[in-house]
Formats: sequence, structure tokens, C-alpha cells
Amino acid sequence: MSEPSLLDRVERYYAAVPLLFAGAEEFGSLRLFVRKEAGAPYYGGPAHAQPAGDGEVTAEDVVRVRARQRELGVPEAFEWLAEAAPGMRRVVEGAGLPVAERPLMVLDGEPASVPFPDGVSLRVVGDDDPLLPAVLAVPRLAFGETGSTGRDALARAAAEVVADGTLDAVRPTLRDGRKVLVAAVGPGGVPFAVGHYHPAVGATEIGGVGTLPEARRQGLGAAVTAALAAHARENGVRTVFLAYAQESVARIYARLGFRPADVTLLVADQPARGAGATGP
Repeated sequence: MSEPSLLDRVERYYAAVPLLFAGAEEFGSLRLFVRKEAGAPYYGGPAHAQPAGDGEVTAEDVVRVRARQRELGVPEAFEWLAEAAPGMRRVVEGAGLPVAERPLMVLDGEPASVPFPDGVSLRVVGDDDPLLPAVLAVPRLAFGETGSTGRDALARAAAEVVADGTLDAVRPTLRDGRKVLVAAVGPGGVPFAVGHYHPAVGATEIGGVGTLPEARRQGLGAAVTAALAAHARENGVRTVFLAYAQESVARIYARLGFRPADVTLLVADQPARGAGATGP
């Protein structure tokens, strides 16, 4: 039996990983992932990655998924791989939804090592780690528009993570291995940068890499990305990839050993992948 192509491996991952946290509802050629518990809402996408799914994406199915998303009170969002469903972009844009490309990069070997400042260490954060609330709060400041920085802002964001149920929702996913969190921790136990991955079907996408504004330009995001990739490799993940929106970020990933993939992720009416993601 021949080795699955990169397209097949990534497509299987996108079909499988939401099911770690969500149920699925079928709408003809499309499938909508619906959260079973608290967390960032999922999206609709082609159903053909599942054994029962086939057929071209139709405008009628897009309308049905959007209606269900409005009923659920979640964003009217779609994600798919361009090469896997080449006709879907025309249908989604025809429905009036903006489509953005998120090119992918894949790691063929081990990631390059990244030096980081004195006094900063990398840490895999478990479900009982006392730093967990602060770690989950970092993306809220890294990707937010509040302009608030510093330890006081981090403490307030950490309190919000506890109060809104995010902490309780994330803990079981860390405990059973559905999510892995890595943080760059500075003096006084302050998490400066964080990132995560969700392993499934022998693959994973690295995401949610964010750095506190006051700790940027020190290579901490690159260090966290490399640590996540190395951890995934050490734990049996064969296909490690990520998406990017800016060429400047792609150059950083290239220095870590990632190369451009012949697979492009397209996102409709959806925030940039990983931005501010603190849920399961």
C-alpha cells in the first residue's frame, strides 16, 4: 500500500481533530462541527474526508450550513483545503463570504534549535500546573486590542480565564492528551509566550503561538514553535505542519526547518487560525 500523500494526511487531520471536541452535523456535501462543551466555535467544511462524504459542494448546502450557524449563534465560518475541494471557493464567494488563503508549511525532519534569553525556560504545561491560568491568558493579550500589558494586565486576564470557564474546559483536554501546551516562562514565573497543538491520526497543526507585547523580538515565539514541533515528534506525531498569514512569519518558520507545502488552507469569515485561541 502506498504512503498517503501530504494532502491526504492533512485532510484526514482536519476531518478528525474537531471530533475530539465537537459533534458533526451533515448537510449534503458539507459537514458542520458543533461544540459539545465550552470553547471557540468550529466551522463547516467538505464532508468528503469522511467515508460517507462525497460530491461537489453546492450553494444550497452552504445556505443550509449558514442557517444552522445562525441558529446556534456561532460565526458563519468555513474551512477547507483548496486542493481537496477546488470548486468550493467559487461557491462560498458566490454566497458573499470573504475567503482568505492560509498557506501551509510542513516539517520534514527535526526542528532547528532556538536560543532564548537568559532566565527564560520552556515548559510543557499540564492540567495541574499553577501557571495554567496565566498561560491561557497570554493569547488574550498577545492577540487582543486592549493595549494592556504588564503583570497587572496578565493577572486580570488570568482571572477572566478562571471566571468564564475556560480553565475548567481546558484541563481535561490537557489531562487526556488532546491538547499540548508549551510556554516560555521568564523570571518570577511569568509566561511570556505560549503555543499549542492537538495530535490526531498521526498528525498535528501547531497553532495559537502568541507572545506578550513587552516580550516580543526575542525569538520566544520561534522557540515555542520549535519546542512544540519537537514534543510532537517525540510523541509519535509524523506530520507536523502549520498555517501562516504573513510572509514575515513564514520566514521565521523556514528557519526552523518548515518548508512550503503544496496544500493551501482557505478560510471564510473566520479569524486568523490560532489567534487568541484559549479554549480546548
